[in-house]
Amino acid sequence: MSTPTEEERATASTGGVGEVFAAFLPLGLTAFGGPVAHLGFFRTEFVERRRWLSDAAYGDLVALCQFMPGPASSQVGMALGLRRAGLGGLFAAWTAFTLPSAIALTLFALVLGVSGVEAGAGWLLGLKAAAVAVVANALLGMAASLAATRGRATIAAGAAIAILLSPSLVAAQLAAIAVGGLAGLALADVPAGEGSAPPAAPVGKAVGVAALIAFAGGLVVLPLLAGLSPALDLLDRTYRAGALVFGGGHVVLPLLQGEMAGMVDETAFLAGYGAAQAVPGPLFTFAAFLGAVAEPFGGVAGAAVALVGIFLPSLFLVLGVIPFWEELRRARLARRLLAGVNAAVVGLLAAAFYDPVFVRGIGGVAALALAIAAFVALKIWRVPPWLVVVAAAGAGGVLL
Repeated sequence: MSTPTEEERATASTGGVGEVFAAFLPLGLTAFGGPVAHLGFFRTEFVERRRWLSDAAYGDLVALCQFMPGPASSQVGMALGLRRAGLGGLFAAWTAFTLPSAIALTLFALVLGVSGVEAGAGWLLGLKAAAVAVVANALLGMAASLAATRGRATIAAGAAIAILLSPSLVAAQLAAIAVGGLAGLALADVPAGEGSAPPAAPVGKAVGVAALIAFAGGLVVLPLLAGLSPALDLLDRTYRAGALVFGGGHVVLPLLQGEMAGMVDETAFLAGYGAAQAVPGPLFTFAAFLGAVAEPFGGVAGAAVALVGIFLPSLFLVLGVIPFWEELRRARLARRLLAGVNAAVVGLLAAAFYDPVFVRGIGGVAALALAIAAFVALKIWRVPPWLVVVAAAGAGGVLL
């Protein structure tokens, strides 16, 4: 009788919902540093210490979640919970990892609503400059990964131009992604999928199909329902932001800033962005702050709606893609289509970086100088984003 391999032992192990929640809660309370750091924490906890899965299987999960739109680290957490304890494990992992920072940011929003903040404060102007630098750095990283070849760069540029010139932002975003996917089918620079054994699929393909239909349906149906109530409007805006950004982290900032225009004023947006740097867990919980300060539908209910809206696409995608991952990563046409979609999203983010991030973030020469310094600190000196944001806020209080 043969001895089971490490992969077979890891794949066979299962646990309970309570175990998953208890494992993820300490990470939700202590995981600072953004998605790359979170993925490192997950590997230490679940591959090395708990041995829930092998290094190879974990690498496949990370690759899968980098391949999909949404917050990569949160999606890896959902997939780990799903793999360990089924659908209940997915919800337990997401809840434990997400709620600590979401609750903290909601409380900050409620306090801010009482105390207020001065719109022209120097520290807020410093935050604007820091946001320009942080998003520029994140966008360049995405472009280097997703739009590095001639074909993909052309798709990204075409998407950016279309969005910048279109009078209808939502329609332009969806059209650019659809056209980008079709253009991606003509790409010849996408290698066939390779790698180790795929992660186990605790849900069947029927569930996967239903989840993918729900994901696409949200993008189509929610804009039609948005006019019925402020709550549905908020859900639509945050759902779209969660569905159209790749990699998570700071790259969601321009999409959220554009989507929340008219609901959240710029002063509150930047104050919340600064606070989001000071809490652990995924940066996407910034949506809870935005929902809490949104007008006319805010408070705790608004925070809950926004939080669900921004993470719901990730839930649908994790459930929808995992059962088909092996076929997808080996199917050349599927990889080309998704490469085209990824490149189009880079263009979408480039357009959003120009307006509103740069246009509203750089109000003069001093702000531009501060943004340049912050960018160099991030890109060249590898200073953590939270430290750059704090330093820029302090410098803005003195210089701006």
